[in-house]
This record gives sequence, structure tokens and C-alpha cells, in this order.
Amino acid sequence: MTRFLQLHFLTVYPPSNPNRDDQGRPKSAHFGNTPRLRLSSQSIKRAVRQSDAFGRALEGQMGTRTQRIGEAIRDELAGTNAAELDKVVTEIAKVFGKIDAEAEKKGGIRIRQLAFISPDENALALDLARKALAGEPLPKELKSAILRRADGAADIAMFGRMLADDPDYNREAAVQVSHALTTHRALVEDDFYTAVDDLKVPSEDAGAGFVGDAGFGSGVYYLYACVDFDLLVENLAGDRALALKATAALVEALATATPSGKQNSFAHRPRAGHIRAECGTMQPRSLAGAFFKAVQGDDLMVESVKALEDMASRMDAAYGPAAAGHSIMDIGRGQGSLAGITAFVQDSLSHG
Repeated sequence: MTRFLQLHFLTVYPPSNPNRDDQGRPKSAHFGNTPRLRLSSQSIKRAVRQSDAFGRALEGQMGTRTQRIGEAIRDELAGTNAAELDKVVTEIAKVFGKIDAEAEKKGGIRIRQLAFISPDENALALDLARKALAGEPLPKELKSAILRRADGAADIAMFGRMLADDPDYNREAAVQVSHALTTHRALVEDDFYTAVDDLKVPSEDAGAGFVGDAGFGSGVYYLYACVDFDLLVENLAGDRALALKATAALVEALATATPSGKQNSFAHRPRAGHIRAECGTMQPRSLAGAFFKAVQGDDLMVESVKALEDMASRMDAAYGPAAAGHSIMDIGRGQGSLAGITAFVQDSLSHG
């Protein structure tokens, strides 16, 4: 039977703006007829991929998400058969998507879509380009010579890949990540700020050199993630050791990484204050319903933990246990640790 890892995080964010909308203000949503602040799933997954946890554990086993594979290869091979370089690199870039005509007019070699490219695919593309510039013709079946199922790229195995023109090389995501929402009512606030010109003398005037405004918000965010561990192993060509290593890195990254918008302005570097990890073969379920009625009280973190645990108990009573076992870390109660959560996850997935 399919084994699932379900992860629930409660994290306190100080005043900050880690994930902005098109107006530069914190993203938001209405939930339970109450305004909340929101972090998008996409921003969270990028923070995970860029995290120290992923960088340490999965070095050399992660893909690159880019439109600029052509330019990267051209830069790598600069000075080699300059007359043919752009032509060869353009042909290779086409493997990953349609060429961006506007960028091409400006001397760029980019594809129109962002594409996940595995380390193996990147190495093959570079090698074929180098050989072509040395006089060896490009293979007639160029796509099949470069594209792989990205078996060795852990982040592609986790978060999936879609190549519109080549569905055979797509990957179904083994990891689902929710948008993070505040557990309570939360509104965007406005900050009016000024910047002073250091060289302006008092006799000139007392005014600032620049004035502006920025949005920010704060609160306790609930985040849910679900890992289909068997699909993750399948996506990694049966490499269970890599799947376990990637899952452990995911747990650490979701607990410690954050979208980096306005990081220099607000220095928001939160870590999860409460983690609930569940492993089992039962159908996954989010516990977001715990916060459909906005949490209230003097300590929103404590009340959020109570609401989460109460919802988990009620769901288990109504539907049966959602997992064969679970582990909890709670900073406020001095319970558990991130290392303990990771050990529980790896033990459960190794022997489940």
C-alpha cells in the first residue's frame, strides 16, 4: 500500500513581507469569512529548494529551473568556434522549450517557459554542444539524446516537472505543499518610511531625501505538506536511500526556510514552533479546518496548537486514525525536537 508522510507546521512570522502580490504588498486570502495573510505554495517550494538544508543534503542531485539554459551553455563554451556557437546552442535549447523570439532579437538564447533541467540533462547538453563545435554533427534525435526522466534530481522528483512538448519526460509531483495561511484574522499594515541624505546640511532644509510606504504583516501561519513516499522512490528510479535523504531535507527545510521577500528590510527568519509529523497508508487529509474559525486569545500560538490537536483528534474519531504513528515537536511546551521528528520520519518510512 502507498505510504504517506503528512507534515503540519505552525510558524510565527514577525512583521514582514516575505511573499508579495502584484502591488508589492503581502499576499492575502479570505478563509472562514475572515481576512488572513498568505504565503503561496510556489514561494515556499522555492525557499525549500534554495535552503541550506537542501543544499547540504542534495548537492549535485538537484535540478535547475531556468529559461536560460542556452545562455548558460554559451557562456561555458565562450571562445570555442564562435561562428557556430549561437547556432549550436540554439538547437540544443529548443529541446527544453520554444525559443523566445524577443530575447533572440537582443542576442539572448532563452526559452519561453521555465523548465526544470536535471544535472544529467545539463551535462549531456553541454557535452553534445562541445562535440558539435568540434565538428561532430548533433544527433538526429536530439531530444532523446538529452532528455531523461530526471531520475537523479531529487527536487524534480518531489515537486514535479512539465515539458509541454514532451509529456513523456514529465514528472508527477510526489510532494504537495499547501499555501500557508494565518490561523487568525490578520490584515496588511502600512509602513511610511523616510531616508535621509547624509550630505544634506541642516541649513538647507530638514526634509528627507526620500519618502515611501510599504506593506507588512505578522502572525501564526499553518502549513501542510504531504509526501507520497512510494511515488518519490519511483520518481528516483527506485533509489530509496536518496528518497529518504530528500525527505529528511524536506522536513528540515519546511521547518527552517522562508520566502525571502524584503528579508533585508524585516530580517524575518522564523522557525516552526510546532510540528506534527504523521506516517501511514491512510488517505491524507489537511488539518486546515482547525482554523476555519479564526483563532482568538492572548497567545495565538498556544491557541493555534490547541485547535490543531483538537481537529486531529476529532478527525481521527470520525474517520479512524489518519496514520500508523505520529511525532510532535512543540517549542512552547519544550516537547520534542527537529532531530526527533526527522528520526521518526526516516524510521517510519524505512520500515513501513
